[in-house]
Amino acid sequence: MNPIDQHVGKRIRHQRWMKGMSQQDLAARCNVKFQQVQKYETGANRVSASRLWEIAEALEVKVPYFFEGLEVDARAEKEADISTDPLFAKEAVDLVRTYYGIPEKSRIQLLSLAKTLAA
Repeated sequence: MNPIDQHVGKRIRHQRWMKGMSQQDLAARCNVKFQQVQKYETGANRVSASRLWEIAEALEVKVPYFFEGLEVDARAEKEADISTDPLFAKEAVDLVRTYYGIPEKSRIQLLSLAKTLAA
């Protein structure tokens, strides 16, 4: 598998999680089967330019989003591995999504409590 395709796939998965979408939801918006979305997310299948455009529209991001964090030296197949970044863990995404579902006043209090506990 090509590390660039894997990176793009990880970015698709991360943004889909952030939007609270299932693979089936994304597949329906892009007129593909959910198995195809699975293959894109793992990097098993390369995403064409037109399909990447459709995915970007479905996820409400710009196309360059999928390449952010990618190492410049692609020939050496080096990649910034976002899978080890705790901010990209499903648990962190769920926490952020839930956090923004809390009313603002309570959210501010919760943030203050979290900062105190972390200190």
